[in-house]
Amino acid sequence: MKFVDEFRDPQMARRVLERIHAVVEEIPTTAQRPLQIMEVCGGHTHSIFRYGLEELLPDKIEMVHGPGCPVCVLPMGRVDDCVAIAEQPDVIFTTFGDAMRVPGSKKSLQQANSDGCDVRMVYSPMDALDIARRNPHKNVVFFGLGFETTMPSTALTLLQADREGITNFSLFCNHITIIPTIKAILDSPDMVIDGFLGPGHVSMVIGKAPYDFIASHYKRPLVIAGFEPLDILQSMLMVVEQIRDGKALVENQYKRIVPEQGNNNALKAVGEVFELREFFEWRGLGSIDHSGVRIREKYARFDAERLFAVEPAHVADPKACQCGEVLKGVLKPWECKLFGEQCNPETPIGALMVSTEGACSAYYSYGKIDVKQAV
Repeated sequence: MKFVDEFRDPQMARRVLERIHAVVEEIPTTAQRPLQIMEVCGGHTHSIFRYGLEELLPDKIEMVHGPGCPVCVLPMGRVDDCVAIAEQPDVIFTTFGDAMRVPGSKKSLQQANSDGCDVRMVYSPMDALDIARRNPHKNVVFFGLGFETTMPSTALTLLQADREGITNFSLFCNHITIIPTIKAILDSPDMVIDGFLGPGHVSMVIGKAPYDFIASHYKRPLVIAGFEPLDILQSMLMVVEQIRDGKALVENQYKRIVPEQGNNNALKAVGEVFELREFFEWRGLGSIDHSGVRIREKYARFDAERLFAVEPAHVADPKACQCGEVLKGVLKPWECKLFGEQCNPETPIGALMVSTEGACSAYYSYGKIDVKQAV
């Protein structure tokens, strides 16, 4: 398949769906409860709802929407730190667009910009570095966030700034790692996950091997999946076939993009610039050991966390907000008390409603839900 339309072929989708239905009927445990399959990546969540795939799957499969949206798991305290940096004199704070509206305890970056701070949306860290070149008398800070997918571009940008001797560029590092996150999910007593659709973009960088512990230790199948409808359906078929056959393997459906060993050049840049934190706080999931990275001492002069003496603070979500329960799959988005009316894409209260990859935003935009009835 070379072209996008081929990955959206209705006839082929019907054949794969028929096979999924047939395989699920052969799994005896579904008589007691549905199979719980988690798509880890927020991109998959968006695609599943955009194309209505969840409605086409058997009732005996229940999708659990995982914490793979980095904007969605950003805790309020880190947003407050961003605003505090942006409010410093002579600072230009740069960020990806989907982080602009994530609510902090007092305001978002978008609101800080309205209040007079110089907050700019960029499409890459290199855009932020270019702003630093053009504004030598300003301190330009880039808000680095995302999983291993975006780490390499941030690392390469910092290395470029180092080579050029640029002194007015820094990084507020909030990059996070996928493997400790999945382990925390598997260790949680709240969840019973039968299998995983593994993240495609992250795997493009880290490869297939880091997921082996999921199959060997936890005995759960994981299939690295692409993002088109047929990618997701084929990956789902591969997962349920493993469950039926009593297997637990890591398979790569997304071979056209994901190399088995990952991207060595990207991993080298990440290893040069970053080191693991002892722990990092996630919205809704709490503190997870070794789930975030920080800038190595060698490049401390580019570390906004050091330059602006940022002290990470724990700020609890609003009591009525149930993002944590949604992230862990304990609740569906529409079961949150705020969903739809108080919390919606125009006035988000929880982070899951901000990004298009957030489960709540996807349900609100594409789900067939009567909002008034849901609340």
